[in-house]
Amino acid sequence: MQGAPADPDPTRVDVIVVGSGAAALSAALSAALGGAEVLVLEKSDKLGGTSAMSGAGIWIPANHLAAAAGIDDSPEEAFEYLCATAPEGWAADEMPLWRQFADQAPAALRMISDHTPIEFALTREPDPMAEAPGGKRGGRMLSPLALRRRVAGKFAAKLRRSTLPHLFTYHEVGKYRAYAHPLRAGIRLLPKLIYRLLTGARGQGNALVAGLVRGCLDQGCRIELGARVVELVQDELGAVIGVVVAQHGKTATTLAKRGVVLATGGFEWDTALREKYFKGPFDRIGSPRTNTGDGQTMAAAAGAQLAHMDQANVFATLPTRYEGHVHGMPFMFHGAKHAIIVNREGKRFVSEYDYNVGEELDARDASGDPVHLPCWLIIDRRYITDAPVFLWYARHIKNWLRRASTVAALAEKISLPPDALEATVRRYNEQVLAGRDADFRRGENIWEQSKSGASVGNLEPALGSIERGPFLAVPLNRSILVTKGGARTDANGQVLRPDGSAIGGLYCAGVAMANPIGTRNVGAGTTLGPCITWGYICGQSLLLSNRAEQSVDPEYAAGEGVEQGNE
Repeated sequence: MQGAPADPDPTRVDVIVVGSGAAALSAALSAALGGAEVLVLEKSDKLGGTSAMSGAGIWIPANHLAAAAGIDDSPEEAFEYLCATAPEGWAADEMPLWRQFADQAPAALRMISDHTPIEFALTREPDPMAEAPGGKRGGRMLSPLALRRRVAGKFAAKLRRSTLPHLFTYHEVGKYRAYAHPLRAGIRLLPKLIYRLLTGARGQGNALVAGLVRGCLDQGCRIELGARVVELVQDELGAVIGVVVAQHGKTATTLAKRGVVLATGGFEWDTALREKYFKGPFDRIGSPRTNTGDGQTMAAAAGAQLAHMDQANVFATLPTRYEGHVHGMPFMFHGAKHAIIVNREGKRFVSEYDYNVGEELDARDASGDPVHLPCWLIIDRRYITDAPVFLWYARHIKNWLRRASTVAALAEKISLPPDALEATVRRYNEQVLAGRDADFRRGENIWEQSKSGASVGNLEPALGSIERGPFLAVPLNRSILVTKGGARTDANGQVLRPDGSAIGGLYCAGVAMANPIGTRNVGAGTTLGPCITWGYICGQSLLLSNRAEQSVDPEYAAGEGVEQGNE
């Protein structure tokens, strides 16, 4: 027996879930609703992982909230959209998983809505590529309303805090521009914010995790903190039958009758792995420092095939402080008037309002080296006037902001060709004067108009020339909110070996799996929506793995979409 239990009488449960983010808690809730005894193991002393820190934008197509609002959508349209917007060459491996996600996402959200205190509300955001087949102008993006942390019971004080202002909900952040103008937003929402301060209510990721924890506790899940899984226990055939846990200075074995779900997050804080798969200039990380690739390492040791290790949620971040260190706070500060992004040659290469700027920053050549990095955001003084809070974050890194009286002098300071940068700024200003960005069509698509306030007949709100000094440059390289590579799974969440066979008893969800969508964002909640859904799928698959003993919750059974695991 591989990794045989050292304990003469090890603890036994039905399902073990490793991690405590949205994917993990969704898996735990899904399995527990079907009657399984579930143990959730979190290695840190805080619950929620990256999910708790997030803005909690969640992309769930064909959801019940959209239907109630009269928005027409279907899993078929969502699948069509995923196929139409995927990177070239991905369909061969990922199409079954896209189909599964499109089919199961509505049920995953319904499960959480019905079995937790979370109240979700739609946001106003369209799909980033709404013009593509199957794309929608709204109805797929949602987020929790504010919720008291105390609903998490004894774990309320253990919810991981964020660099984001969770006093605001996701909806309020968008409506009142709370990140750019927190004081103005705070004044407008003062009574609500005072109430939340007094009651401990929070929005965004803390609301999501608090509600999921409550739902899991209500269904009898056991949650252990400070419990690091250090090894997967396998039988003679290689099936995973349990885990070895290090806790309180000791190690012990816990066996899982049905299986183990790895939902441990990304590997971005493992320096060796990050540098291997993300070569080149790097800014900051936006996730907890506990994201060190435990799930990826254990899955590989169990014989899993790892895939998409070069994929991540690549996003712009502002420097801030978190747990005593400089940290990245996700913020699309590049999507603003009087600002352009240039590459190491001093040239523009993307619309600054494109939601997939991160993918463009991460573009690589055949050898895997970055094509554009290092990159810079070039702005004039009106940008700072419009968002003075920007200077507050600049103080965290010395010389993060570079200033000069002319564009040429600024280029010299950041080692760009002065002639090239002057030519780029000049051409951009000419296009602003003409009323259209002919190079990158800034502000012309549905997403960019929703973010900039531009319209078909008036693109001016998305533009804004760069001509009033002093001019400033800000490094805009690759920041990672979370990596998206890991164990390859089948459509039921079961982990696969390189030969395509399934590892019995081992499932993977969230960003610990080989994410079937990857770096390219198909929605503003492309990370959390699939995390919740694949957690749900894993839970349902575990229930279906032994129909003789356990039946799936009939209200949330996924039907034909989730088939019995191949164990």
